[in-house]
Amino acid sequence: MIYDAQEFARVWKPVLLVSAAAWTLLLIEPSAIPLRGSCFASNACAAPPSRGMLLTMSPTSVGVSWTLMLVAMMAPVLIQPLYHIRLRSFARRRGRSIASFLAGYSVIWIALGAVLVPTEVAAKSFAGEGYLLVAGAILLAFVWQFSPIKQRCLNRCHAHPALAAFGTAADVSAFQFGITHGIWCAGSCWVLMLLPMVLVREHLAAMALVAALIFSERLEPPRRPCWAYRCVGKATRMVTAQARLRLFASSESWRH
Repeated sequence: MIYDAQEFARVWKPVLLVSAAAWTLLLIEPSAIPLRGSCFASNACAAPPSRGMLLTMSPTSVGVSWTLMLVAMMAPVLIQPLYHIRLRSFARRRGRSIASFLAGYSVIWIALGAVLVPTEVAAKSFAGEGYLLVAGAILLAFVWQFSPIKQRCLNRCHAHPALAAFGTAADVSAFQFGITHGIWCAGSCWVLMLLPMVLVREHLAAMALVAALIFSERLEPPRRPCWAYRCVGKATRMVTAQARLRLFASSESWRH
């Protein structure tokens, strides 16, 4: 992919701004987090959610909450595909192509949320919010992180297909790109998304940790699918290098 610093900045700056806005809303209004608005933000959560909770939940509020959580955590990993669309689209069509991609991507994650949120409620109705449920989610995430299927999904997340340039075909190809990217992205991350959902009191910290892990994974190049530990060495090296540069700049400023 061609790298243009100015064009890339026109993508990552607004994307990170949108993500930061979503995080700010979640910090200011914890009830905006999925399922907390009806129960978890109050003392009513002393007992596990009832089996009838799904019937009393507002689909609109749950949908908005899930979308807000999705924007906060997943927006940064869309920088590369959005940059690809920007480079492969005519200037007058960039907005439409990006909107089509986001629509396709959102369809997959909204469908996944329609499965994960009821699953969370059902699990808590039977197992409560104790260590057993959290341990089960951590174990499942641990196994999935090592699995070759996880690596296959990560590899496909790096795929940036050719896009049509004109007319309806351009909108359709961008939408299809959003669908396929959403499928592989969800396939890679769905287990990790369970962790902040089952952690009621610590889920904001869990969201931040999972979001950092998901972003770090995308920085790694494709690898052969196998049972293996997936490190985040590139992200660690980048953070370390930036820290050293800042320390060096600070020491130089003190000397002068």
